[in-house]
Amino acid sequence: MTEPSLTQGRLCEGRVCVVTGAGRGIGREYAILLAAHGAHVVVNDLGGDRTGTGPDPLAQDRGPAQQVVDEITAAGGAAVANTDDISSWDGAKALVDQARQVFGGLDVVVNNAGILRDRMLVNMSEEEWDSVIRVHLKGTFAVARHAAAHWRDRVKAGESNDARIINTTSVSGLYGNMGQANYGAAKAGIAGLTIIAARELARYGVTVNAIAPGALTRMTEDLPIPDDVKAALDPRWVAPVCVWLASTLSSDVTEQIIEVSGTNFAIAEGWHRGPTGTPVSEPAEVDAAIRKLLADARPHTNFAETTNQTKRT
Repeated sequence: MTEPSLTQGRLCEGRVCVVTGAGRGIGREYAILLAAHGAHVVVNDLGGDRTGTGPDPLAQDRGPAQQVVDEITAAGGAAVANTDDISSWDGAKALVDQARQVFGGLDVVVNNAGILRDRMLVNMSEEEWDSVIRVHLKGTFAVARHAAAHWRDRVKAGESNDARIINTTSVSGLYGNMGQANYGAAKAGIAGLTIIAARELARYGVTVNAIAPGALTRMTEDLPIPDDVKAALDPRWVAPVCVWLASTLSSDVTEQIIEVSGTNFAIAEGWHRGPTGTPVSEPAEVDAAIRKLLADARPHTNFAETTNQTKRT
């Protein structure tokens, strides 16, 4: 576990954080760096492979969540493992309840769990669509919803919160990537959920932001990544943003989507109203009116341009 710089201090001292999908890849980096900065971490991971259909071949006997907990505690940090299925209503609630029972509260939820079932639209099965939407979009909603209910109840009881929801979206959802209709739709949905939840939960002292990470993990292990690019797409470049968002330093930042990798650091601005014209009343007039607006509109952001044609997160 990497220790924070003494000049920077520990940004999350005593804060209770839940991280889903934290047994491998980016989630593991989140959990370890949060713990290094003083957070008490509930490390959630179901223990499946990247498709969600079988056991993680690297899990051995302890399971990936417990392996990360062992690493954190060996370095002097505080963590417990959780293997609930966050895509189920009861599993998500059990995760939130465990944080409260073990560590006495909840300050931060990091929704990071996900699976891949990539397929071109014409070949995608119903199960491939449903499973990806369930884990990414429903899983993010379910954990956020149970955490939000806890924070709302605290406010109703006269207490205050300085709480965080940190979601995980993707440039695949923001800008589009062929072969990922299910994944991109889920990640676009998470971006929309982030904005709406931020507006709804501000009254309870909760900020809601999302990270669009670029990193090499088991989710991207089969991509033909050049060796000189791999270092820039190490998950360690993403984790510092998560720690900052989880800290009290970010209390004035909400409703934002942050793109981050070793090659990219940006704020995604989302949909904006572009060129406008006068409404038309006849179908025959629509063609000329629309084409004028299209000529004045800026082109869509190209997925390859945002990713250097290397990352798919």
